[in-house]
Amino acid sequence: MSLEEFKKIDAKALPIGKLISIIAKNQTIFLNRHLDNLDINATQLHLLFEISHQSDINQEKIAKRCCINKGAVARSIKKLEEKELIIRKIDDSNRRQNKISLTTKGEKTLKESIDLLHQWEREIYNETIIEKEMLQKVLKQIAVKTMEINLKGE
Repeated sequence: MSLEEFKKIDAKALPIGKLISIIAKNQTIFLNRHLDNLDINATQLHLLFEISHQSDINQEKIAKRCCINKGAVARSIKKLEEKELIIRKIDDSNRRQNKISLTTKGEKTLKESIDLLHQWEREIYNETIIEKEMLQKVLKQIAVKTMEINLKGE
């Protein structure tokens, strides 16, 4: 469907999940186009975010939080390590697992990526800060609810 066709559709006819999916896919396209300068992709950025939120996190937790299979996480972690953005250390309490943390270079790359995300948000969102904050709160509530629903199904 073209952009012009999409613009003609009444917003009330579109499920919220569909709209969120369209936004997420377009953000990924934007990120992949601009993250090339930092030598990472959107998936790797997602992992850097998770690692930054919990130092010494393990691959299994990253996979679960990112909803990505363990193999894909392992491949991305290997690439991030080769680029010297993260460091893996064997977990002393469980020698089969690695603790993963950001390097100084990884922290710098993450900061530059966050700046890029802020640029994207400024380009797509030109309303007041209060409305943006309200949207963020509502979307977070929806995200929490969807996670709770999926946890009940496990």
